Amino acid sequence: MRFVWAVVAFVLAAVLIGAGIAQRTIFVGPSSEEARVDIEEPAPFVLMDGDVLRINPGAQKLLIRGDGEIFASYGRTADMEAWLSDSEYNHVTVGEEDELLVEHVQAPPVEDTTETPAPEESTATPAPDDEAEESPGRNPVGSDLWLDSFSEENFLSTDNMQLPEGTSVLIAYDGTKDAPDDIVVSWPLDTRTPLAGPLMVAGGLVLLIGLVLYVLAIRHQRRGRGPRRKGPGPLPTTQPIDVAALPASEREALEASDGAASPAPERKDDVEDAEIVDEKTEDGKATMRAERPGRRRRVLALPALGLTALLASGCTADSWPEFGDASASPSPTPTAIAPDNQKPPAVTETQAERILRQVSETLVQADEARDLDLAATRLDGAPLTTRTTDYALREKLPDRPAPAEIPTDDVEVVLPEATDRWPRTVLMLSKSDGDDTIPPVVLTMTQADPWSNYKVANMAEMSADAAFPEVAASWLGTSLVPADSAFLSVPPNEVAAAFADVVDNGEKSASYGMFDDLSLNLAKSITDSRQNLVQGLADAGAAETSTAAFDMKPTDEDPVSMTTLDSGAIVAVSVLDVETITPTSGDVVIRFGDNEEAKALTGVNESAKGAETTYEFQLFFAVPSQGSSEPIRLLASRQDLVSVKVIK
Repeated sequence: MRFVWAVVAFVLAAVLIGAGIAQRTIFVGPSSEEARVDIEEPAPFVLMDGDVLRINPGAQKLLIRGDGEIFASYGRTADMEAWLSDSEYNHVTVGEEDELLVEHVQAPPVEDTTETPAPEESTATPAPDDEAEESPGRNPVGSDLWLDSFSEENFLSTDNMQLPEGTSVLIAYDGTKDAPDDIVVSWPLDTRTPLAGPLMVAGGLVLLIGLVLYVLAIRHQRRGRGPRRKGPGPLPTTQPIDVAALPASEREALEASDGAASPAPERKDDVEDAEIVDEKTEDGKATMRAERPGRRRRVLALPALGLTALLASGCTADSWPEFGDASASPSPTPTAIAPDNQKPPAVTETQAERILRQVSETLVQADEARDLDLAATRLDGAPLTTRTTDYALREKLPDRPAPAEIPTDDVEVVLPEATDRWPRTVLMLSKSDGDDTIPPVVLTMTQADPWSNYKVANMAEMSADAAFPEVAASWLGTSLVPADSAFLSVPPNEVAAAFADVVDNGEKSASYGMFDDLSLNLAKSITDSRQNLVQGLADAGAAETSTAAFDMKPTDEDPVSMTTLDSGAIVAVSVLDVETITPTSGDVVIRFGDNEEAKALTGVNESAKGAETTYEFQLFFAVPSQGSSEPIRLLASRQDLVSVKVIK
């Protein structure tokens, strides 16, 4: 019966192991599901709705094949449609039955706003058709509008994409030639076989049990019949021997043999368990010996254990069941709830950090080459004006240091404007991790339209004693405060004039009590520098032959104001500090002396009518709400030389 159970165990083990292997081989399904985008009419761009990628659950993957540098990016659908508003493209959407629909969108006609002269007055010769130049396409590479982008040569694969609602994908080359038309969307399928591993391991264990049963069956069979040897047959019947009748010598020999020790009998169990093995001695005679089966049973068990271990090690995590949750469920935390009519933030935090790095890298390259055109791609307003002066000075004064690099190691604050229109503004506070001598930088960046990149419009260094106000989270964004808002203690368009009045008039100014100590300290440092200039003229003996006049006034740039959580606002303004030195008579000239900057900017060493030097201050203030008792706090400031002019 033991043989029967052993055979049953072998058969069951084969079934279990075969079923486990089959689940990972012939019964396993495809690893992914694919959908191909059929484009009939080519266009320079392909806009794919995020709904296309979300037809099936799981991570999304795009497979794009083409000829050349393939570009793909994703961003907000509204932003991408705005970027493509004047271009021809194919729009991929999802139909009612989850089929992919491709709509060819034509570019809107270009309106000709030039006046056409009357036929009789026209003397221009029309250009032939073959000489007409087509307008170049718009290259999507490097745009700040994208949340992220990818590019590869000939084949582009985007792995593990998880596009949220309201986002789309843009596919193109460089905007001048038709976009790739071999586009496949792929989703992973669940190919896990959680029973494969347990089945193969169970099969290995049953196989081991079968081997044990087989060995026990053989042992039982041999124990029941004992060792079998071919004997000489039954001995003949003998008669009793009368010892007394034997001769004396034989009787003594018999008595001696009876006194010898007889060998111990062999145990029956040992004989029954022994296995008879035929051998030959050196002289060629056949002999037989008994061998115990323990070693052979161990040898038979080793292959079963090895097979079980081999099957178990070949099983991946997908071959085993998952017990409990695959990942810990996060505990809910209190979050701010955006109102239903809340506009999306202009940029995400990751997007803003990437843009800031690109701005910093571009300015470093422009500063090294003194390339004003390159700097103008990332600067506007006061920062561009001061860069223009700096490049002119360093052209003639090689030892003059370049402007400090914008730190990008630690971006502490990203405050984007919540809007879906243009222009858009972002305020950022960035610090350096490795160098404590580099002060934190506060700046604002503005994007004029969908096709432009962000440009720095205001930039200043934050004081170590300044405390940055509480602002909204980057994912929520904030709103711009109108320049004439009455909800602040001082309207944004009056902040610069109020500070300039404090500098010019000191404690006599009506705005003196509106500002904090840091603001007043900055104003005092400006007045002290003015007094030092006057004292320098006196020390040079020019106090009676020249006069110095000072005036601070706001620039023509509009202030940038963004709301804070305390109903106040961060206001960025610029003011000009103009110093004018003029002679008191026509016989006197104003010499620049050791002022190398004035010589470099004017190209002369003296002036008969005087000189005018202009400095620009970029300032960031925290302005409280109307009715608050808090003062206007200075957050950051920056002073740059703008110009030195000879009065004519």
